[in-house]
Amino acid sequence: MFGSDDGPGDVTMTDLYDQLETLEETVDDPAERTEVRRTKTVVDRLSHNGTVSRVITEFTGRDKAEAFVGSVVIGMPLLVEDGVIEIGEFLAETPAFFAVNVGLAVAMVVGILYVADFRDVRITDPYLGVIPRRPVWVLAIAFATAAAMMTLWGRVDWTDLWVSLCQVSVIFTAMAVGGSLGDILPGEH
Repeated sequence: MFGSDDGPGDVTMTDLYDQLETLEETVDDPAERTEVRRTKTVVDRLSHNGTVSRVITEFTGRDKAEAFVGSVVIGMPLLVEDGVIEIGEFLAETPAFFAVNVGLAVAMVVGILYVADFRDVRITDPYLGVIPRRPVWVLAIAFATAAAMMTLWGRVDWTDLWVSLCQVSVIFTAMAVGGSLGDILPGEH
C-alpha cells in the first residue's frame, strides 16, 4: 500500500484516505466494501477533530480563552507580591532593562509556541504576511489581563504612566508564558 520509503512521519491522513479509496474500488465483497467505507468515515472524523493530528494550524476563540486562563493561573499569585512593584520601579529607572524584559517575554512565547516541541504549531495567515497571529494574540491577552488585574486590585494607579507600565510588564512576562502554555497544552486542532 504505502511505499517502502515512506517513514511513519511521511504518511499523511490524505495518503491514508486515498489508499482506502483505492482499496474500496478493488474490493469485490459487499461486506468488505462496507467495512472500508466505515473505516473511511472514522479516518475522516479523526482527521477533522484533531484526535490523530497533533498539528495546530488555527487560532480560535477557544485558544484565546485558553491563553487567558493560562495567563491568570500563572500571573495571579504574583499580583499579591510586593516584589513586582519594586521590580517595576527598577525597570522604570533602567529603560534598557525594560526593553530586555519585554523582549524576553516575546522570545519565551515564540520559543514555547514554535521552538519547544510541545506541539507542532504551524503559522497560517500571518499579519502583514510575516507576523504570526498566535503570539500576537497570546501577548496581547497577557498584557491586557495583567493591566486589567493590576488596576482592578489596586496594584497600579496609573498616575505615573511609565512606572505603572513597567510594573505591569513584570506580571505581563509571567502571564505571557502562562498564556502560551495554556494555549497549546490542552490540545485542539
